[in-house]
Amino acid sequence: MTKPTAPRRHLPTSPFAPAVVAAVEEYAAGDRVSHDRYGLGRVLSVGHDDALIVDFGSHQARIVTPYKGMDKL
Repeated sequence: MTKPTAPRRHLPTSPFAPAVVAAVEEYAAGDRVSHDRYGLGRVLSVGHDDALIVDFGSHQARIVTPYKGMDKL
């Protein structure tokens, strides 16, 4: 049986720097985006679970947070 992995907490007395947490971008319906795999698209809707529905022209995709590979234009 293996233990579930949990992030280690940073102690104030530690000589090491705390881990950097990447900021999650905010998207709204109508935003133009560029995705590494799908190309250019437009955000159709933002769900309550922070998942985006994006129209890439030939198809629509559901992109979940942390939105890796996607940039707002």
